[in-house]
Amino acid sequence: MIATPRTAGLALVLAGFLTTAYPGSAGAARPAAGPQDSAGQAAPRETGRIDPQYGCLICHADKRRAFLLGVHSDRNVRCHACHGGNPAAFETPEAHGGDFRGRLGKLETVEVCSVCHSDPDAMRQYGLPADQVAELRTSRHGQLLLEQGSEDAPTCSDCHDPHTTLRADDARSSAYPMNIPTLCAVCHEDEALMEPFGIPTDQVRNHRRSAHGKALFEDLNFAAPTCIGCHGSHAALPPDVSEISNVCGRCHVGTRKAFAEGPHGTATAAGNLEGCTSCHSSHDTERVPAELVAATCNGCHAGESGTEIEEILIRAERQMELAQEAIHELGRAGHDVSDANFRYRTALTQFQQLASIQHSLNLEDLEDLERVLTSMSRDIVSEAEVSAEERWEHKLFLIPVWFLALATVVLAGSKLLRLRSAAAAAQLAEAD
Repeated sequence: MIATPRTAGLALVLAGFLTTAYPGSAGAARPAAGPQDSAGQAAPRETGRIDPQYGCLICHADKRRAFLLGVHSDRNVRCHACHGGNPAAFETPEAHGGDFRGRLGKLETVEVCSVCHSDPDAMRQYGLPADQVAELRTSRHGQLLLEQGSEDAPTCSDCHDPHTTLRADDARSSAYPMNIPTLCAVCHEDEALMEPFGIPTDQVRNHRRSAHGKALFEDLNFAAPTCIGCHGSHAALPPDVSEISNVCGRCHVGTRKAFAEGPHGTATAAGNLEGCTSCHSSHDTERVPAELVAATCNGCHAGESGTEIEEILIRAERQMELAQEAIHELGRAGHDVSDANFRYRTALTQFQQLASIQHSLNLEDLEDLERVLTSMSRDIVSEAEVSAEERWEHKLFLIPVWFLALATVVLAGSKLLRLRSAAAAAQLAEAD
């Protein structure tokens, strides 16, 4: 920018407008954390606002609103903390002098972010970890970027908007659980970008239709894993074969315990089996239906493997269906079903345990759980059957009542007809 009366006047007009629209406080507050200010740099006047005399706004007013929406503006981190330069100046040569960095490259971005985000004292007050950059170095992304200098690898600002950095629990944030698959898909559905690495581009689509994806996007269950739930966020890596059951076991605790106690767990620990993904897919993780358990087992084991487990699971499912139907019938009959619902939920807990225990392949434990579940189900079904019998008895009792009522109506009608006939005959006799 050339120093002319016209540009100086424009600067004063803009400064005056911003002063009127966004008046700052009288006291000056410096950032609590971040790169140290250079001599002569203007400090922000108020948390969450930018001093209208802050020179960066004269040319970069379009960034002001975006910046004020993010958490950095609330923490008194300003433009020059990341980009350097002299924000007290209103002329380009002076403003872009000194330690001015301008637009940050990918490696520079990591360096700048790490100044605060690798400082435990700076992060502790916000409850944020200070090891994210260290984790990035261990990830595949970090290896490509920091060791090989690949421009195809993401840097901090590729996943987090550099100016509108939002909290992860803000639905507008790219780090919000429902937004993470879309964020990862930006690169991982790009065929040209993934081809050199031999990475398939259907993983995010598969996740959306998986049991995990349905739980997240349809049931809005934020406990369901997104990409980072299995791969990590800053330390993003695919789990090794020996790690898969441990990764899945962070959520599926009971299933992992049962799996580890069974022969498959032993084979996985020895490195002879791929753990959970031997029976379940990775990204398009599905629940194996009870009627397909034997077929799944036969994918590795010839013969009748899994048949007994399949039969137990099918019988258990049928018992749960019968109990549910019985509760529905009790409700239709006008009965209080609170006790039946309580017993059903208890049976459902046993059924869910059955789904976990099957991974141990222990038939004795499965049969024990099936007996408990069946007993609870039959209690509910018996109650519905007693209710149905009572209703039938009431109907049988009403049959003679309705017969007597009908007979009474017929007799009364017959007598009325006779009376009317007699009256008509009497009138004819008088007429003659």
